[in-house]
Formats: sequence, structure tokens, C-alpha cells
Amino acid sequence: MLYLHSFEIMKILVPISNVPDTTSKISFTDNDTRFNGQGITWIVNPYDEWYALVRALELKESGKADKVTIIHVGLSDSEPTIRKGLALGADDAVRINAESSDSLYVAYQIADYAKNNSYELILTGKESIQYNGSAVGSMIAALLDYPFLSQASFLDLNGTTLTLHVETEGGIKVVEGQAPAVVSCAKGMAEQRIPNMRGIMAARTKPLQTLDPKPFRQNVKVRNFGLNPGRSECKLFTEDQLDKLVEALHKEAKVI
Repeated sequence: MLYLHSFEIMKILVPISNVPDTTSKISFTDNDTRFNGQGITWIVNPYDEWYALVRALELKESGKADKVTIIHVGLSDSEPTIRKGLALGADDAVRINAESSDSLYVAYQIADYAKNNSYELILTGKESIQYNGSAVGSMIAALLDYPFLSQASFLDLNGTTLTLHVETEGGIKVVEGQAPAVVSCAKGMAEQRIPNMRGIMAARTKPLQTLDPKPFRQNVKVRNFGLNPGRSECKLFTEDQLDKLVEALHKEAKVI
């Protein structure tokens, strides 16, 4: 068990992903087994930045947390993205010097750092916009044996007590629990911020620690990537063409 039962300070760890800007033109290399990063504009994953990181900063600014650290598993070319997080207000950053599309591998590296540095609260975005896997947050929680709540739209702290809201089909579910915990953050958690000049200048001198990855098996190997085929032709039927509709469903419809 890895629970921490006494807290002198509340430290928040925010994992961030380095993702292509949504306006980037996507292509692949090496027989479609690698993403082509040439000419791509890279950004902080919006769910990590707008919701998880900004809410962590709000908690610190209100005196409910003492430190906000961002962590990223990636190579040195991701450091401009990390500096963006520092410019927004994070105190320091950690880069695990590894590249992987294996969610469990990434989660292991983050969990190992969190465990060894006593982070009581880990906030992630609900998913990354390039893979949309929503896997890393829950895996971090499982590796640390921490409680996990997915897609929270509200979070508040009172000491080590967490109050969270999760939107459901019928309304809002209110959940209360204790840190340490891992929470994935969704729309409503916070509002997007733009770094100011002071933050951008300060980010240049804030600590950015680079660590070697801890040995861990990689279970996932990319077989190939493919582009979304896009929308196909849409056929419309009037209410007096039910026979034609049934015929089209039998002969032309494809199960995806």
C-alpha cells in the first residue's frame, strides 16, 4: 500500500502530453508505422492544459496547495511544450527521457516519480487528443493504489478532503474523498489561460529536470497508422421509400 497518512504540504503533479495542433496536416512514415512530425506545430494537450493544469494552479493561488509540478514522458524536442506549462504558472517540471505510445509504460514512469516524491494529488486531462485513450490516469492510480475519479468537472480541496463533481445523464454526481488521489479532468473544471509576458520570461529559469526512464516492459507495438476515411456519401429516403431503405440496409450498409 502506498497511501500517505500525514501531509505537511499539498503537492500536485500534472502529467502533460505533447500533441500535434489540431490544424496540422497528418501523415505517416516507415510504412505507416511512425507519425511524421516534420512541419508539425506541437502544443500542450488541451485537456491537460486547460482543465488539469489550470485547476491545479487555481488551487495553489487560493492557498489550498503549495506546489504544482508538471511531468512529461518524451524526448528533448518536447521541451518547448513543457516551458509553456511553466509559463502558465507551474513551479517546476520533470521530463522522463523516453518515447512511447504504450500507455502503461508512460503511466509507470509517472507513477514511479510520484511515489518517490510524495505527490498527494495527481490531475490529468481526461484524454489526449491524438490517441483519445483515456487510459493513463487510471493506470497511474492503479500503480500507486490511489483512488481514481474519471472526467470530473469540478474539484475543490479542504485540507486533504476532495469534493468532486461528475456530470451524468441525469444531472451531477457529487463525490467526496481523501487525498492521495488521481483525478482526470473534463470540461468545466477550469477556463483556458494565456501566458503573460512575465510568466513567459519566468519560465526560462524555472527548474526542468530530465530523468532517465525506469526499466519497464513495453507491451504495445504500433502495427500501423491510418487516416480517418472521412464521411461517405449520405443517402436520404422519404417516408414512402421504406422498402428501398430496408433494401439499402441489407445490401449497402457496413458494420463498423
